[in-house]
Amino acid sequence: MPFDLWLTFAAATFVVLVIPGPTILLVISYALTQGRRVAVATAMGVALGDLIAVSASMAGLGAIMLTSAWAFTALKWIGAAYLVFLGVKLLRSPPYLGDLSTPAQTPVNRIFGHAAVVTALNPKGIIFIIAFVPQFLSPALPALPQFLTMAVTFVAMGAINALAYALLADQLRVRIRRPSVLTAMNRAGGVALIAMGALTATMQRN
Repeated sequence: MPFDLWLTFAAATFVVLVIPGPTILLVISYALTQGRRVAVATAMGVALGDLIAVSASMAGLGAIMLTSAWAFTALKWIGAAYLVFLGVKLLRSPPYLGDLSTPAQTPVNRIFGHAAVVTALNPKGIIFIIAFVPQFLSPALPALPQFLTMAVTFVAMGAINALAYALLADQLRVRIRRPSVLTAMNRAGGVALIAMGALTATMQRN
């Protein structure tokens, strides 16, 4: 995979992952209630969930790409519309951190499993892979190695992002729960999602 394409993909992945969604809210919730002892477990759970979601979405994407240009175009527009929908929904949503009533000292293996399930079922990563991956494929190179490179990049960055959020939440137990902070995060994330939706709609198939 050409380095410039990989770098662009990594930058787009960073933008998507850093936006707080169900997975990050779960990570923050555990970090706020249980401290940094669960940071690694949540990060590894996120990595497993991302691996499941990315593998499933890429397998389906490969089949769709082999079907027809019409199917690809339709899927691209659906993905773009969904990204815009998520962005508008995030802009309009009130500041909410989720359930912070997690009992103390929850077993680490349970936290790992919960993080994996929530991440695997999070549509944000799946939509990102379906909408964006084709734009970063080089037609002159085999598709499978490129898919693998992007999958490893997405999973690794997802785990690092979750770990960073967990450690940050542990350090900012009080400040991060302020409505003003959460409102700013919602607005920034909503604008980013809408922008990515518009970008997806204007991109052309390689």
